Amino acid sequence: MGILSWIVMGLIVGLLAKFIMPGKDPGGLIITILIGIAGSFVGGFIGSFLGLGTITGFNVGSFLLSIGGAILLLILYRVIKK
Repeated sequence: MGILSWIVMGLIVGLLAKFIMPGKDPGGLIITILIGIAGSFVGGFIGSFLGLGTITGFNVGSFLLSIGGAILLLILYRVIKK
């Protein structure tokens, strides 16, 4: 999966994470999308570390790992910004 695919998936995942965890974020939508991109990387890393799989493309497993990573980063971002 190329870097462009990671970014596109991150954009989608960032929007989905914002939909799953609504609220007033200090950074707004752009920061949420960037967190989604980083969440794709974090989700893939954690998934491979725990043996759950990796982000291999646009499939259900990859989206779930990416969304999990994005939600984790969004929670951390909200805690740090408070």
